[in-house]
Amino acid sequence: MQTSASTMSKYLMPPAPRARGFAHIRPVTFYGPEDVIYAQGERAGLLYRIEYGAVRIYRLLADGRRQVVAFYLTGETFGFEVGGVNSFYAEAMVNTGLTTVEYLPDGTFGVELVEIALKAMVRAQEHLLVVGRQNSLEKVSIFLAEILERQGGGDVIDLPMSRTDIGDYLGLTIETVSRSISKLRDMGVIRLRSARCVVVLKLDKLHQIGEHSV
Repeated sequence: MQTSASTMSKYLMPPAPRARGFAHIRPVTFYGPEDVIYAQGERAGLLYRIEYGAVRIYRLLADGRRQVVAFYLTGETFGFEVGGVNSFYAEAMVNTGLTTVEYLPDGTFGVELVEIALKAMVRAQEHLLVVGRQNSLEKVSIFLAEILERQGGGDVIDLPMSRTDIGDYLGLTIETVSRSISKLRDMGVIRLRSARCVVVLKLDKLHQIGEHSV
């Protein structure tokens, strides 16, 4: 459930930079972990840019299971919908600050947002390819390499999502995710500083495993 303005004030962070290149940018809104940003079935009409934090997008299936379809990280924009109704839930995974961007009066958006929408579409297609792989080690390796790239490279991955989230995203159980991460550690490909902090020791090997598991 989304927090009230008074409750959200406890999540205040240092002022975040304003999103650039967008018209009608609004002030930063703050969300705590597990706060709902919007719900499946609600009226759409806003785009959201993450100034800091991270968001998961998911759908509840008829049998009550949750299918995570996307993660969005700092600097990324989400909320693109067709038909004027939200098809998914959006929740903050950690303390998160968002700015919102309205569609233009004719229901369209500018060139920059078109590029962002296309990137989101490509990422969704790549996600389908990853989920379709049979080997869990491949799935987890590709996932870690992708998050590392989206966080700017380097060798440290700060995971805002839990292993349950990762499993719901990759179509794996939490036990399988944990076993795959442990195997990558035992192979010397990664090192775990904590459950949410992964140091990549052999990036080439991580990519190789993602392409063809050993």
